[in-house]
Amino acid sequence: MRKIELKAERVRTIDWYGDDIIDWAAFKLYSLDGSSKQLSNSYFAFGFNKSISSQNGEYAFIYQKFGTKGLLLKNRKLLREINRSYYFADAYEYPAAFITFMGNTYLVHCPKAYNQLDFEDVETGELITDVPVREPEDIFHSRLEVSPDQSTLISKGWLWHPLDVVATYRVPECIANPKLLDADANIFNYVGTEICTASFIDNSSILIGSSEEVIDDEIKDLPPNHIAILQLETMAVTKLISPKTEFGNLFSINESLAWDLYKYPKLIDLNTGEIIVKYEEIDSGLQNSAIMNSKEYLPQICYNQHTKSIAISGHDKIYVLVP
Repeated sequence: MRKIELKAERVRTIDWYGDDIIDWAAFKLYSLDGSSKQLSNSYFAFGFNKSISSQNGEYAFIYQKFGTKGLLLKNRKLLREINRSYYFADAYEYPAAFITFMGNTYLVHCPKAYNQLDFEDVETGELITDVPVREPEDIFHSRLEVSPDQSTLISKGWLWHPLDVVATYRVPECIANPKLLDADANIFNYVGTEICTASFIDNSSILIGSSEEVIDDEIKDLPPNHIAILQLETMAVTKLISPKTEFGNLFSINESLAWDLYKYPKLIDLNTGEIIVKYEEIDSGLQNSAIMNSKEYLPQICYNQHTKSIAISGHDKIYVLVP
């Protein structure tokens, strides 16, 4: 395990750009050797504090994490503004992800309603999933994530009680029939407890974590406050872990290791639940739900799905944790 500390003043957004880190809002590139490069003399004069990039790095989306406004970029040039519903927008993360399918790149987000996922062609602006008579489930989509092979989308959002929910969608099927995006795809139907976090391990399995809330006490596949590995094809739990720590947002490394970022970064052994290493000197926030009522300190966090590295910015530094 390695910890790399980079000097980075006035960071606005961070995202992985190959093996480097880029601030798309300020157009600055940070390399892991400590060097940095200003890519442009211009910047976007607005309170953007989150960004994502397409698979090939050609497109980027910068936005307000708990706001309604975003900008879609191509090769560092503005393509168009993107918006979402105001409804509870200050309580949960803006839902956004890039998907590459059949050679085309799409921005997945909720431009028409808080509960309606749509796929927008980044070049044309066409919502290819905007078909007549969409009837989406009443779910606030958030924290979108796409599998490495771009075939599966998960939404780590919430619904009214309030209750965290994780839902899964097969990308090819949803593009062929957009009404599948409106179906009840919540994982808690299979495990019986509230799921507050999830992360792809590979194309066929995800790491999930439960809260203390039991939804269906007749289903006991996932006890409260546990971590598990779930097979997407069968929705079966194949490994159950009782972690020796509180946990929040989990980011998988493989079937045996995962990052947890509640309070401070730590590496969890998924075979024993023990903490292998922890970095208490790094403040990684208190997020353990899709809903964030307190936003006193929100560090920038980005996860590299290919290298499994984590980057965290705050207090004029970027910390990079390499497994």
